[in-house]
Amino acid sequence: MTDTRMIDPELVPDYAALLRLDGRLFIVAGAGQGIGRQTAHALSSLGARVLCVDRDAALAEAVAAEVGGIAHVADITDRRAVEGVLERAAQEGNLRGIVDIVGIAPFDDLVDVSDEHWEQAMTVNAKHMLLLTSLGGKALAANGGGSITMIGSVSGMFAAERHSVYGMAKAGVIALAKSAASELGSSGVRVNTVSPGIVWTTRIAGLIGDDRRAEYDALAPLGSVAFPSDIASAVLFLSSDLARDITGHNLVVDGGSSIKSPLNTAAI
Repeated sequence: MTDTRMIDPELVPDYAALLRLDGRLFIVAGAGQGIGRQTAHALSSLGARVLCVDRDAALAEAVAAEVGGIAHVADITDRRAVEGVLERAAQEGNLRGIVDIVGIAPFDDLVDVSDEHWEQAMTVNAKHMLLLTSLGGKALAANGGGSITMIGSVSGMFAAERHSVYGMAKAGVIALAKSAASELGSSGVRVNTVSPGIVWTTRIAGLIGDDRRAEYDALAPLGSVAFPSDIASAVLFLSSDLARDITGHNLVVDGGSSIKSPLNTAAI
């Protein structure tokens, strides 16, 4: 069948319909709180059914109840557990998307990094993304295609003090998405990353202090740090057919902070 979009410049697609996710099942790994919870809400609001995966049963069940989804408890750093997630997805419906949000950003001086710190950072931030991309990519290909979206970080793109090992892991995630996009593209599977800067989660607010948020807002040209819903919005776009021709891309969501020179030239 001829794709009339290629030959008829007057044909206008239904853009709103391209955002809809009706009849599609999405796995959200790390759905229990923060960015994961917001992503579950974002996907379900456009018609997706969400398999809410978290290692904390109470969190998984709470978010699943909020979005009318399915709770599944798993530690996705384990291969067998990831296989279990995909088996559950196969039972529940038409798997068309995977979102992996699991991660933790420990702070440690480079000179103090231990073997245990390195192993934990790589396991918690990168290993499961490889497992879900490899095993999940095969499942999506068998279903006729879909999308995989992983959460990277600007720390994987630029130098970040006390984030050396975390940055290594996230740089690997960004590289993985590009390789996976190349290998899985012929099967109709798109793979992308979303790389946040500072996201004002409960954890970050606790570390920095809500009273200091204005200092971090001022670092961004848009005048605000990101919130979990901002990251979920980017994931929603990349998961929809509006992004049908986007793969291997790293979408930065940081209010423009990373485009600025650290030099304060305004004072010159």
